[in-house]
Amino acid sequence: MVISAVAKSLNDWGSLSCMSPSLMLPGRPCRDCGTVHLTGDHSRFIETMPQDPVDMVDDLVKIGVYRQNQLRAADTVNAYELRKALFLKRVGRNDPKREKLILALCEQAGGLENAFAAAFGPQAGLFFADSVRNSGATRREFLKNMALGAALVTLASCAGGSEEPVAEDTAAPVDTSNLEKTDIQVGFIPITCATPIIMSEPLGFYEKYGFNATVVKMPSWGAVRDSAIAGELDAYHMLAPMPIAMTLGLGSAAFGVKLASIENVNGQAITVAERHKGKVDGPTDFKGFVIGVPFPYSMHNLLLRYYLASGGLDPDVDVQIRPVPPPDSIAQLIAGDIDAMLMPDPFNQRAVYEGAGYIHMLSKELWDGHPCCAFTASDDWITANPNSFRSLNKAIIEAAAYAQDPANRSEIAAAISDRAFLNQPPEVVEAVLTGNFDDGQGNTLSEPNRIGFEPYPWQSFAKWISSQLVRWELLGEGNTAATVSDSDIDQVGAEVFLTDLARELALELGQEPPFETDRTETLAFDTFDPAASADYVKSQIDQFGK
Repeated sequence: MVISAVAKSLNDWGSLSCMSPSLMLPGRPCRDCGTVHLTGDHSRFIETMPQDPVDMVDDLVKIGVYRQNQLRAADTVNAYELRKALFLKRVGRNDPKREKLILALCEQAGGLENAFAAAFGPQAGLFFADSVRNSGATRREFLKNMALGAALVTLASCAGGSEEPVAEDTAAPVDTSNLEKTDIQVGFIPITCATPIIMSEPLGFYEKYGFNATVVKMPSWGAVRDSAIAGELDAYHMLAPMPIAMTLGLGSAAFGVKLASIENVNGQAITVAERHKGKVDGPTDFKGFVIGVPFPYSMHNLLLRYYLASGGLDPDVDVQIRPVPPPDSIAQLIAGDIDAMLMPDPFNQRAVYEGAGYIHMLSKELWDGHPCCAFTASDDWITANPNSFRSLNKAIIEAAAYAQDPANRSEIAAAISDRAFLNQPPEVVEAVLTGNFDDGQGNTLSEPNRIGFEPYPWQSFAKWISSQLVRWELLGEGNTAATVSDSDIDQVGAEVFLTDLARELALELGQEPPFETDRTETLAFDTFDPAASADYVKSQIDQFGK
């Protein structure tokens, strides 16, 4: 075990006799561990080893005993329980990456006190207990704790004598012993927005976290909603506004659903039927059109309304917005049932591929970084399976990070294009994921951010969504711009979007999530201040109309 190596290295303090220049001897193979140290006699220096771990850390810092590659190795080890219970309450808020440095190897010993005792002897436990009891930490104490973690990692690798970085597979395996349920089913709509959910089956992310998981293809968002209410599956791919709508009872009976993480940002487009080519330049040219969106409570519907209103159109009067299941959208475009659509990919790109339509505008041009779809589970399922829910969400967050790396996009496209998943030509899916595509108007474009996979569920996302439900009077009778307050809007996001949990899980994975819950959102025609949602809605109505 790693901790035993740490304890051996620290007890063999003579290997670090360079702290005392007078004790330096020519390097030769150590008679105990076989590696070359400044001295071959460990035991003679045990009595001179600092008794106070704080003093020991001082020595370790002075000699520069730890290296950057070993800090990175420590950073990959999962230490959630100890980190949350101890350091986040006391010193961890200043630098979460560094707090994990200390906890990484300590977790292997079964706890911080055990680790300190194994490495430094009985006095270390007293030192740590005193540290926890103190109400605050000085900068000096914090830096010493940080250095101690680095020393633990370095000394753990001392016996090998290697200067090479620690291999990635040395990270502790995922503990799956506490999962309430391991055979799970996750519902999804076959669109690229579901990439992290879909790819986690063929690429092994579910398996890594102890799940025997099957992703289940659903025909429409209405079917997703109804299946979730009936409790047919365990978790679901949903449009970001759906958990809000379902929790509030919009379009169905009220049913509690939590948005655990965002599946994708951007990844949509306005596509116009081929027969209208050359006739549509801006929002006013959509007047009289029948326009398809995947669901009433979708970013697609809200962004489409936002765009049309900017051109002076009333989305409830001047056009007809029709719910269309994404898999049916191409056929309806060709048949003339719809004139245009704001749909998730790959159906916009598939329309180009089939010669059925052309891409008028990517949704990122309306709001770069906007949320689209999400990973969700019902309140009932989360309550019954809290550990499984946590691990499942963690698998999705890790998969999203993998998908966010452009170097992995081609591999992912090949994995999810299969008939069991998206059932699309791989070149269509790859065009979406890589952002290298033809727009159907004779242009070959490169938009690396055409779709992104950033799982952090900003509260400002929820507040913008709620603000638009108010603007377009989709919250039900009595919930208008004149009656809904900032606190009403804030409450919805706080209840439905699990922002703090997503941050927590990302930190465990060694990621760098934001510590803020809100941010100012910059859209094409205005700026959204999440602290003034009600005023934002009123300003939109004043400028563009309802």
